[in-house]
Amino acid sequence: MITFKRLDHFHVCVPPERLEKARLFYTEVIGLELIYRPDDLFPSAGYWFNIGSVQLHIGVEPALPRTIRHVAMEVTDIAAARAQLTANSVEILEEPIIPGRTRFAFIDPFGNRMELLQIL
Repeated sequence: MITFKRLDHFHVCVPPERLEKARLFYTEVIGLELIYRPDDLFPSAGYWFNIGSVQLHIGVEPALPRTIRHVAMEVTDIAAARAQLTANSVEILEEPIIPGRTRFAFIDPFGNRMELLQIL
């Protein structure tokens, strides 16, 4: 049996030519903290960001079609998160209601599906 301690990071990809736009989106629109990435250890470019006690890693690969794959992140104020994304013209996707939480998904400008949720 595996005993898990915590989530360390999750990784999403963007097309190589849009990497700098991804850095700007995740720092300026989403508000994440850009952190050190040991670039010399990896064969391709990317960025790392802090999200509370977890990290988001962004790498590069050719664009792929949308899927239902996603990452879900808990927030403290779902209404404020929705307002921030809407103000920046981010596509919002409504999700089915799950008792005990409010949630929605969004598609980042690079085709990655992300879910934000607030536990009620």
